[in-house]
This record gives sequence, C-alpha cells and structure tokens, in this order.
Amino acid sequence: MSLLSRLAFAIRSKLSALINRSSDPGSELDYSYEQLRDELQEVTRAVADVTTQKKRLEIHRRRLRENVEKYDGQAREAMRQDREDLARRALEKKQAHVSQITELGEQITSLQETQDRLVGKRAELASQIEQFRARKETVKARYEAAEASARVSEAFTGVGETIDDVGRAMERATERTERMEARAEALEELEETGQLESVLAEGDDIDRELDRLSTERSVENELDTLRAQLASEDRATEPAD
Repeated sequence: MSLLSRLAFAIRSKLSALINRSSDPGSELDYSYEQLRDELQEVTRAVADVTTQKKRLEIHRRRLRENVEKYDGQAREAMRQDREDLARRALEKKQAHVSQITELGEQITSLQETQDRLVGKRAELASQIEQFRARKETVKARYEAAEASARVSEAFTGVGETIDDVGRAMERATERTERMEARAEALEELEETGQLESVLAEGDDIDRELDRLSTERSVENELDTLRAQLASEDRATEPAD
C-alpha cells in the first residue's frame, strides 16, 4: 500500500474510530484533523521535491543540448580546416551528450508522470480532509448538543426532591400570604364601615366590666366580714338573764 493510500485509509479509519471512543470526541477530532493537515503538508513537500528534481534534470538537459550544438559546430569547423581528427573527437563528445540527453529525457518524463500522479493524489487527499473537517464539525455540534441535553436531564433527575420541597414551601407561603391578605382586607373593611373602633372599644368595656365585678366582690366580702364582727360584739354586750 502506497503512502497516499495509507493516508486515505487513515482518514476513514480515524473518523470512525474517534467517534466511537468514550472520551471527548471534539478535542480528538480537532487533533486528528491537525495531524491530517500535517500529513497533507508532507505530501505537498514530496510533490515539491519531485518537481525540484525534474527542474534540475531539465536544466542539466538544456546545458547538454547547448554542448551538443557547440560540439557540432566544432566538428564542422574542424572539417573545414581539414582536421578530421578534431572533428571526430568533437562528434564523439556530441554523441555522448546526445545519449545523456536521451536518458535525461526518459527520467524527466518519469518524474513528470510521478509529479502528475502526486498532484492528483494530493488533490484527492485534500478533498478527503475537507470532507473530514465538515463531518468533524457536524459530529462536534451533535456531541455538544447531546452533552447539553444530558446535563439538563441529569439536572432534572438530581433536583427532583429539591423541586418537591420548593413546591411545598411555595404552597405554605401562598397559604400564609392569602391569610394575611384576607386579614388585611377584613381590617380595611372594618375601618371603612367604622366598626373597627367599636370592636376595639368593646374590648375596653369588657375589661372595665370585669374590673368592676372584681371590685364589687371584694367590697361584698369586706361587708360580710364587718357584719360578722358587729354581730359578735353585740352578742358579747347583751346582759345575762
């Protein structure tokens, strides 16, 4: 399996594996996404390296072609001067360079094919990473929504008894408030009809009547005591028969 194939497989496997893990998927998905971006950068550098090698060979081939033209000119000049030996040497160098040019051409063509293939794979990998990013954001949103919903459910479950207590306290407070409101309304009604002062005055009359009765009983008791004393004295002063 090639490097790019492994990366493409990693995108699919990491997404499914991370979603099923019990830890926070949001952080793990973000981390995985950054790793994939780093791997994409590695592929980009690989494409750049291949392109650099191809350019280097193209520059070398261009120099060889220039030398071929130079040797071809030297051979022509040597033949005009009846120096066949020099012409032969120039042509031998020309042929050596031609062979190198042919070999370089094959290498450049191979590198070009590799470059095209890597560029295509990089584009495919970039597309898959972008799809991963979109799915990552969707999964994170769903997870956060589910987590929020779970927190709400846990809150309702955990405070059930507290809610009952609060409800009972509210009922008691409502009853007290209603009684107080009724008392206030009754006093206001008595005050408006003039009966409030009568009620208060009636209370004072009762107290005074009770005090009066208590005083009368005390006086009667003392009178009874005096009558008894006087009767005793009268019996003591009567002459004996």
